[in-house]
Amino acid sequence: MAYPKLSVHIVSWNSMRFLPDLLKSIMDQTIRDFNVLIIDNASSDGVEQFLKEQYSEVGFIRNARNLGFSAAHNQGIRYAIEHWPETELADRFILIINPDVLLTPTFLEELVHAIASHPEVGSFGGKLLRAFGENLGDEVLKEVIRSDRIDSVGLNPHRNRTVTDRGAGELDEGQYEKQEKVFGISGALVLYRAKALEDVRFGDEILDHDFFAYKEDVDLAWRLQHAGWDSLYVPRAVAYHYRGMYGPEKSGLWKRMRNHREKSSLRNFFSTRNHWLMLIKNLKLVNFLLSVPWIMTYEVGRLGYILVFERSGWRATREVFTLVPRMWRKRRATMKRAKRPAKEIRKWFA
Repeated sequence: MAYPKLSVHIVSWNSMRFLPDLLKSIMDQTIRDFNVLIIDNASSDGVEQFLKEQYSEVGFIRNARNLGFSAAHNQGIRYAIEHWPETELADRFILIINPDVLLTPTFLEELVHAIASHPEVGSFGGKLLRAFGENLGDEVLKEVIRSDRIDSVGLNPHRNRTVTDRGAGELDEGQYEKQEKVFGISGALVLYRAKALEDVRFGDEILDHDFFAYKEDVDLAWRLQHAGWDSLYVPRAVAYHYRGMYGPEKSGLWKRMRNHREKSSLRNFFSTRNHWLMLIKNLKLVNFLLSVPWIMTYEVGRLGYILVFERSGWRATREVFTLVPRMWRKRRATMKRAKRPAKEIRKWFA
């Protein structure tokens, strides 16, 4: 039997409180020509038995240890690509979806409609709204509330080379109803063209293994831009996302600092470290020089803050220096294949 043109991938790590609702929303899609693959990072919550009993048609890869978000998704991506003819990768697609996401029934149908008329696009995303839930026993989410507060409508890059979720925290009042090109799509829910992923592949890596988790989606979006692939926001494709800790996109310095301190030290470590690794890999020299005041103001402030207030900041700094040679090799590979000039990339950060 031929492998479907669309492969839906979920990385799980003790995610059973979310998976039943997610899988139901996937199986309720108005189009069904796809397969589902779960890559599990050594969960201890009975996910394998659940799938055998409830969703035997779902593919399952079990890792002996937690490999992280990036490496596990790369397993799934490679698995799908190996089942497709190389000459047909431009017409094959992989949907990466977090376990804590709920799709509306027409989500995939709306993205498939957009695919047909946009061969230049390497990643597609929809309107991701906030979902809220309460555990009422056995760690199963009940009382799910699908809100009209925006989680992400694409990635929004800034002049200081930070990237936020566009529209995060805003009420959905119709301000993002235009289908349009964006810098990239949040890794919580994104549809990739297989050919685009192959174009930015580095050995076995599509998402950067060294990132482990956090900001790997931004790094991939940046590399796809270098490689000449666009990203498209499709507002009619609607989904909902739980998020444990978040802040609005537009907030002042003190509010951002407070939100930062409320997050776990591990998350702050990866967020800080991976931000710097991403700059090493993707920021062209001319674009850095043209934006020095904004970049350095932010980075000096960030460095001072984490060294004073966060123990994880010292570890992040040390690891960045350790990883520079590896990041530089990846940077050379990215720039060697780059099709867009610095000026075209720079327009996103204006």
